[in-house]
Amino acid sequence: MDFSSKLLEQAVDEMSQLPGIGKRTALRLVLHLLKQPESQTEQLAGALTKLRTEIKLCRNCFNISDTELCDICANASRSSEIVCVVEDIRDVMAIENTGQYRGMYHVLGGKISPMDGVGPSQLTIQPLIEKVKAGKIDEIIFALSSTLEGDTTNFYIFKQLEGTGVRTSTIARGISVGDELEYADEVTLGRSITNRIPFENSLKS
Repeated sequence: MDFSSKLLEQAVDEMSQLPGIGKRTALRLVLHLLKQPESQTEQLAGALTKLRTEIKLCRNCFNISDTELCDICANASRSSEIVCVVEDIRDVMAIENTGQYRGMYHVLGGKISPMDGVGPSQLTIQPLIEKVKAGKIDEIIFALSSTLEGDTTNFYIFKQLEGTGVRTSTIARGISVGDELEYADEVTLGRSITNRIPFENSLKS
């Protein structure tokens, strides 16, 4: 792809680093921005800069937040005795959209994947174990994607929780094996949360 401007080429190169954005799509987006009022582009750049410099992780659940404690953890009407373990914020959003869950979350920040060099120490598993050992949690719901990595992560945490007395469950398999949680429709995901099963039962299937 030949460019008449080095600045244009640089912008396209940076834009094409985004997931699912190829060079042609990146060029189309950059040219669109050039046609917009300069103030609009500045607002976009400012929003992205502010996102990177001011975004926080909730000190309790590790969800992305504007404050030290996210809105979900700060909501006194939600049950703090039930914690839903998810991979990232997209899964929190997907479950919240169902309107079927009123407990808390714990965001791992990924899944155990030796092929990608991701081990338990790279995730927020230890803080979860410590919360359970503090004795304030009655149930842990595993809501990771039904992939090999998701199942491996579930099982690892399950083994770490043995002897703590906490009840463990997993979302019902209304989610197809191999599917990512964020792509499930709200009705199916809502029913999977509501009809969750003991985690031990899932090991037998």
